[in-house]
Amino acid sequence: MPAPASDVLLVDLSDDELRRRGGIKWTLPDADVLAAWVAETDLAIAPVVTAALHEAVERGDLGYPPLDHATPLPEALAAYALDALCWTIDPAHVVLVGDVMAGVLITLKTLCGNGPVVVPTPSYPPFLDVVPLAGRELVTVPLDPGAEHAVLDLDQIGAALSVGDATLLLCNPHNPWGRAFTRDELEGLRDVVVRYGARVISDDIHAPLVLPGATHVPYAGLPGTAGHATTVISASKAWNVPGLKCAQLVAGSAADAAALRGIPHVANHGLSPLGVAANVAAYRHGQPWLDAFVGRLDENRALFADLVAEHLPLARHRRLEATYLAWLDVRAYGGDDPAGAALAHGRVMVNDGRTFGPGGQGHVRINLATSADRLERVVTRLAAGLAPAGSR
Repeated sequence: MPAPASDVLLVDLSDDELRRRGGIKWTLPDADVLAAWVAETDLAIAPVVTAALHEAVERGDLGYPPLDHATPLPEALAAYALDALCWTIDPAHVVLVGDVMAGVLITLKTLCGNGPVVVPTPSYPPFLDVVPLAGRELVTVPLDPGAEHAVLDLDQIGAALSVGDATLLLCNPHNPWGRAFTRDELEGLRDVVVRYGARVISDDIHAPLVLPGATHVPYAGLPGTAGHATTVISASKAWNVPGLKCAQLVAGSAADAAALRGIPHVANHGLSPLGVAANVAAYRHGQPWLDAFVGRLDENRALFADLVAEHLPLARHRRLEATYLAWLDVRAYGGDDPAGAALAHGRVMVNDGRTFGPGGQGHVRINLATSADRLERVVTRLAAGLAPAGSR
């Protein structure tokens, strides 16, 4: 009987192979620790991406990358966005940057006012760092940790934006909430933003990783957003090539694109020609591999729910709609540092919820982009780490 397509396309790496591969996820922890923290996968890279990288190296494409319009990447992104995300973008509005956070920083400094930057929390931790780095005031809007469904609090967001000259930093799909926001939610958000004349920077890096049952709705694809929205996106998360340094800003207008291109080179450096090659290959030829990967994630979110119910019955989590990052509420197990307890007593490394800002206390983030066997080991070790001292 032929192997399922997903088994043909996806190659799981062993713990030893992952440590030999290098990278911070598996080399920072001790050798007896399972790594389930950094948002990288435990799979071999998609063959179409590695083939493109080999070709680039063989032709010596290791110099300074060409300007945006001289690469095929804007057209490749536009074609992918239309086909996979039902989002029409103008390739002329695409500006290449070194990575997502570089794109956020550049946009804050170039297009946004000097007012506060509003961030719903818990949030991707670099969001909390980039705002003061840009010289802006950070205003957080915390999610109720006990809420059954993670939603944007439009009243609180509106109050924060009402001071004027403000910016909303949005993560869509959301890390770590695991949400793919609906059209109705985003239209409500747009109305609030327009009411107060604010800007939006939307980090859509997880857009390819929306799971069955949900749909990615790009904020910048909504009517009435072109004058205030900038999107930053990359193939680096879905196809696991963050070290290759390439992301794309999608400006809402020709004027915004020109402003972003006009910044000094020293403010937008780090773009890699290999990153360009990898992103082009992923967008043009990586969908079959991605489909298999999303299928694996769909299986793993169901397995994760079963494992949590069995081994951590007091924990709470919301079913993932997107990303491969599960946000687990373990406050019922007590302690100020569940991630530290998991590492010390369970020998598994997960992300400490406190680093995600207000609302993160008593939570951990767990990476599900792995094999079923390793995921089971991760959850059982986490349970061992959180168990009362007398029962270990």
